[in-house]
Amino acid sequence: MKALLCSLFLLPVAALAAKPNVLFLFADDMRADSIAALGNPVVKTPNLDSLVQRGFAFRNAFCFGGNSPGVCTPSRNMLLSGNAYFRWKGFQPPAANPNKKGKGGGAKGSIAPGDAPNFPLSMQAAGYETYHHGKKGNTAPLIQAKFQHNKYLENDEAERQSGEPGREIADHAITFFKERDAAKPFFMYLAFGNPHDPRVAAQKYLDLYQRDKIPLPKNYRPVHPFDNGEMVIRDEKLSPWPRTEDEIRRTLHEYYATITAMDSHIGRILTALKESGQLENTIVLFSADQGIAVGSHGLLGKQNLYNAGMNSPLFFAGPGIPAGGSNALVYLFDIYPTVCDLVGAEAPKTIDGVSYRPVIEGKAKAVREEMFFAYMKVQRAVIADGYKLIRYPQINRSQLFDFSNDKDELNDLANDPAQQERITALMTKMEKWQKHYGDDLPLTSANPKSAEWSPPKAE
Repeated sequence: MKALLCSLFLLPVAALAAKPNVLFLFADDMRADSIAALGNPVVKTPNLDSLVQRGFAFRNAFCFGGNSPGVCTPSRNMLLSGNAYFRWKGFQPPAANPNKKGKGGGAKGSIAPGDAPNFPLSMQAAGYETYHHGKKGNTAPLIQAKFQHNKYLENDEAERQSGEPGREIADHAITFFKERDAAKPFFMYLAFGNPHDPRVAAQKYLDLYQRDKIPLPKNYRPVHPFDNGEMVIRDEKLSPWPRTEDEIRRTLHEYYATITAMDSHIGRILTALKESGQLENTIVLFSADQGIAVGSHGLLGKQNLYNAGMNSPLFFAGPGIPAGGSNALVYLFDIYPTVCDLVGAEAPKTIDGVSYRPVIEGKAKAVREEMFFAYMKVQRAVIADGYKLIRYPQINRSQLFDFSNDKDELNDLANDPAQQERITALMTKMEKWQKHYGDDLPLTSANPKSAEWSPPKAE
C-alpha cells in the first residue's frame, strides 16, 4: 500500500483524476538565498522551508531584467504574459529563436502587456476560478484585471509599515477558501509587497535575530568599483556611502525579520488550506519578482544584473511534484507555461516562456542552454558555457564570472588575457540574443562615459 501511495504521488499532474488547485505565492525584492532551506542558516522561514523540503526547487531562476528602474513592474508583466519586455508595443518583431528546445517558437510580433494570451486567461479557459490579491504599485494592472477576483492592498506603504507584512493578503485568502465554490479548482496568485522597503516587522520578529551576529554577504563591498549606470537611483540612496558593515547588518536585520513575518502569514494560508481539505490537491509554488543587492557589490537595489539582483527563489510542491531540485536555467516568465503544462491547461506556443515540466519530472536536465539579460540602456548580460558576461555599453566595460563555480561573483576574470577569446565568443552570443529579442542597443559606445564614480557628498 505504501508503494502504491508513493507511485500515485509521483504521477504526472495532468494524469491525476481531479485538476489540482494552484496557489502561487509571489514575493517582492527577495533574494534566492533568503530562505533557510535553500542554504541560509540565519533567516527563519519555517513555512517556506516545509515547501522546499517536500518540493522541487530551481536554484537558477532569474528575472530577465527590466526597462524601468522599478524592476518589479516589467518583471510582473513578463511573469504574467510569458514574454520578455522587448515584445511590448514599441519594439520590433523578434527574430526566430536560435536556441529554444521543446514547444513554442517565440512571440510573433509586438504586443501589449494586457493582450492575450496571459496567465489568468489561460487558467480560466482550463476551468479554473482565478484570484489575484497584491500590491498596487509597480505591478501588472492590465493583466491582473483579467482575474475573476482582482484585489489590491488598501495601501501599500501602510501595509509595509504595519509590522505584519502579508497579513492583509492572508486574511482575504483564508476568507476565500471558506466561501469559494468548491466545485471548481482555483488558481490563486498572491503577489505580496514584501520584503520591499520600507521593511517594518513587529518586535517579536526582530527579536528572533541578533543583529551583530548576522553575516554580511560574501560579496559585500563598501562601494561599487565603477559606474554601472544606476549609482544614484532611488534604491541606492536608502543608505549612505560607503556602506558600512553596521549599516548593512541593520538592513539585513530588517530584511530578514520582514521575511520571517511574511513567512508566518504564509503559514496561516497553508494551515487554512489544510483545514479546508484542499492542501493535498493543491500545487503551491513560491517565487519573487527579482532579487535585491542589500550590500552585495556595494549596492542596495535591484537595478543590476548580478546574481544578487536577478536570481529569485523558485520552488513547487504538491501533487505530482517530486522532492528534489535542479540547476537548470529558468526565467520567471517560464512559470506561466510550466504551470499550464502541469495542470493540463493549454500552454501558449507564441510566447517566450517554455515549460519546465520535463525537468521537474526528471525527463530532461535543462530546457534552456543560455540566458540573456537586459536592464534599461546601461547593462546587458549573457550566461553560456558555464560563464556569465556582464556588459556596460555606456562605459565599454565588461565583467566575466565563472557562473558554475562563482555564484557570488567575487572573481572578475575580464582582464585575464587567457579569457579574451571566451569574452569575444560570449559577446557574439549576446548579440545573437539581442537580435532574437529585438534589442538594438549597441554594446560598444563610440564616446564612452568615464567608468570612475565617487559617492555624492552627504547633505
